[in-house]
Amino acid sequence: MAQQRGSENPDQPSLPTRPVGGTEYGWCKAVPGGTGSTVLSLLLSKPPQIPHLQNALHKLQISHPILRSKIHFDTTTNTFQFVTPPNPRVQIQPFDLQSTSQILQTQANDHDSIDPFHALLEHEMNRDTWRDPNDVDVMYASTYTIDEKRFAVFLRLHTSVCDRAAAVALLKELLRLVAGRGGEDGGGGEVKGGEKVNLAIEDLIPEGKKNKPFWARGFDVLGYSLNAFRFSNLSFVNADPPRSSRIVRLQLNADETKRLLDGCKSRGIKLCAALAAAVMLATWISKRLPDYQTEKYAVVTLMDCRRLLEPVLSSSHCGFYHSAILNTHDVSGESLWELAKRSYTSFENAVNYNKHFSDMSDLNFLMCKAIDNPGLTPSSSLRTALVSVFEDLVIDESTEMHEELGLEDYLGCASAHGVGPSLAMFDAIRNGKLDCACIYPSPLHSREQIQGLVDHMKRILVDGCNSENQ
Repeated sequence: MAQQRGSENPDQPSLPTRPVGGTEYGWCKAVPGGTGSTVLSLLLSKPPQIPHLQNALHKLQISHPILRSKIHFDTTTNTFQFVTPPNPRVQIQPFDLQSTSQILQTQANDHDSIDPFHALLEHEMNRDTWRDPNDVDVMYASTYTIDEKRFAVFLRLHTSVCDRAAAVALLKELLRLVAGRGGEDGGGGEVKGGEKVNLAIEDLIPEGKKNKPFWARGFDVLGYSLNAFRFSNLSFVNADPPRSSRIVRLQLNADETKRLLDGCKSRGIKLCAALAAAVMLATWISKRLPDYQTEKYAVVTLMDCRRLLEPVLSSSHCGFYHSAILNTHDVSGESLWELAKRSYTSFENAVNYNKHFSDMSDLNFLMCKAIDNPGLTPSSSLRTALVSVFEDLVIDESTEMHEELGLEDYLGCASAHGVGPSLAMFDAIRNGKLDCACIYPSPLHSREQIQGLVDHMKRILVDGCNSENQ
């Protein structure tokens, strides 16, 4: 229920507030440590028109009130709240050619030389926007001039108000607005220009779906905790802090992508299972273990619950409405499709047993415990799984509008160097080709290590499809 928060200035009206839900609270705890800065990035061949872009962002904040909220920490109750001003507030921070060059030089000095667009994406993911999580905006925007023909636009959002489904919808809506095609009202029930802030996912779970006896909840929390000590991890290169998020991309051509999707469809599984299986196999192979030796890997599958809530929400409804399902698998070098099928069956069984709702508070509790007590994780690494994947596939075929805008490349992902997996996979099919942003914590893992892992994953996926067709 929204509340009215008192203003320090008696002449100003009180602002609508809402306490964060359990999942949102977890993100408010995680983001200052480095996990949960969602970044939408655009690479353009035309310079962005700042006033036009600013106006488009303000329209997004009007359509989606939660995007103009601030996060307030109440010291008296030790809780977080969303406080929502009535007017859009985001202001674009522009970086000219000289400023951008200085940032890129810093990135090049600190890390291996990479594509400037990727370097700026890493820079945005690692900005200390929410280090002090009190009374901070949930959305920021920046533009960069890379050279005379390349320009970058970044939106940086607090993950508690923007999960992947919302990020995809926001990106499409922003592109429509910038292209002058008008923005479709994607508020999912919000009143345009109103002050209503979306409810938390816990408030929308159907009656009885999240119920679990007290003893069962305690047993499950204990089970998750004990199992975590048995997880194997990708080898750590340097466990010393500080850490930051880095990116390596996994890309397949159109023919490879079609064969991979056909292989998944013929087995009744989703792409997320094949990606998770490839990560597990590449990790197992990287350790050069004997064939008989197994390792237990944890996979987190993130599931968009909007269609399962009451009321049902549209995919463009801003907020965090994903649920995490944690499964473990014993791996000893089996085939890609065998492991992918086993992985997807475990996920389906968990959904059938309603664990996406009933285990939600358990996993949120354990995530917060890991944040508060990193020593409970191996080498204080804060690694809770080997890999995270998304159940649903993002498909984009908007070639015509992209050419009109001069859009050369774009990515959406989130930081993961605080609590989280060793590899967070953000996959999409763009013009028939798989493009996956693989986010990892550095220097816990090195770029060379992850690039080698991703290259091996690609071989496993391609070879798995080729052997099937022979």
